[in-house]
Amino acid sequence: MKKYSLLGLFMFLVFSTTGAQWLSEAERDSINQLNRADHQLMMEKLGLHEMRPGPSGDPEASNAANADESQAKTYESLPDPLIFNKGEPVESAQQWQRRKKELFEWFDREIYGRVPENIPEVTWEIVVEKDTVEGDLPVRYRELLGRVDNSIYPDIEVNIQLTLVTPVAAKKALPVILHYGWGFSFPNNQPGPSWKEQLIEQGWAYAIIVPTSYQADNGAGLRGGIIGLMNQGEPRDPDDWGTLRAWAWGASRAVDLFGTLPEMDAERVGIEGLSRYGKAALVTMAYEPRIAIGFIGSSGAGGAKILRRNFGEQVENLASSYEYHWFAGNFIKYGSRLTANDLPVDAHELVALCAPRPVFISSGSAEVEGTWVDAKGMFLGGAYASPVYELLGAKGMGTTEFPPQETTLMEGDIAFRQHAGGHTTAPNWPYFIEFARRYFK
Repeated sequence: MKKYSLLGLFMFLVFSTTGAQWLSEAERDSINQLNRADHQLMMEKLGLHEMRPGPSGDPEASNAANADESQAKTYESLPDPLIFNKGEPVESAQQWQRRKKELFEWFDREIYGRVPENIPEVTWEIVVEKDTVEGDLPVRYRELLGRVDNSIYPDIEVNIQLTLVTPVAAKKALPVILHYGWGFSFPNNQPGPSWKEQLIEQGWAYAIIVPTSYQADNGAGLRGGIIGLMNQGEPRDPDDWGTLRAWAWGASRAVDLFGTLPEMDAERVGIEGLSRYGKAALVTMAYEPRIAIGFIGSSGAGGAKILRRNFGEQVENLASSYEYHWFAGNFIKYGSRLTANDLPVDAHELVALCAPRPVFISSGSAEVEGTWVDAKGMFLGGAYASPVYELLGAKGMGTTEFPPQETTLMEGDIAFRQHAGGHTTAPNWPYFIEFARRYFK
């Protein structure tokens, strides 16, 4: 395979619509123009005239994002997940069920968007099936395609790409970890077995879903994929679902599939993702109750990071024409006439919507990964969700003090670990597997 620069790889990951092609500079420029045009159209629908620029991820830039913890807390309080909209406290698990509906409504309307009703069915077919090895371990390898019924609008075809790998020697229903992937494999740069080998060694299965196979990772693709199919090629309304919810929808269809396979244990399904796919993994777990455990890697803003923190990536970046497609159109208001402090909810409440199911929040070193994803902000997203876990009889993070790097916090049902490496979950896989074994007995 041809070698590409890190910049080229980054551009591919940002702009590829299928995970299977490299885009020319002209193609990237065209996508950027379409992104800006669609973003402008949404601004007009919302009556917005200008956006605040977000900070730069380049620490040498004049407008570099804040990396000084003493300047990070620019808010006086966070919304309380255990207070109803009308101000009454949530005091029981039964009341939490009602409070969850309020929180979901806020996230649906203002942040991630509403999933439309009556989405067409998905029909799965096996494209490739063979026995092979993962490292030295015998496995059964299957590539599947989930074909979405597009009879409502035949001009748009939507297919979900999924790979499923199981140990050949398995004698009973298997736990499976569903990984959000790119459609190609990165080399294993960690010493020892890869995450795939580690899962197979446990006697577990793994699956890789390619989210860009059914919804592009850019605003130009919003009139295609599953979002475009449901809108019949027309632009979104302000509370329509964004790409993160669309990716989560596809993951739910994979869970449907697992429930039909006798070798899969559909009650022991985990979800894992890194970066934008870490955001998607957390959104998936919050909205899909059949997901039993989450491994949330460097999800940053829009994921587990407290959005009100002035540290690293900011709401203004998320609301820009480069990233707005992940969210509902309504979300871009918070990068214009509103601010992060006007948000009705924050990331700790997204983590709380996973309760009491276990969540492992992962981050890399600030020196290696950088400060853009805000490791402490993600830690606090878990820590401030703890009261909800405790109300439901589970155990929270156990502390609100940010721990030293490579401290493993997993005594409770919300785990956190900041490894010494870069933008990857690889060093934390052994710790996540140890954490998951408590629940996948």
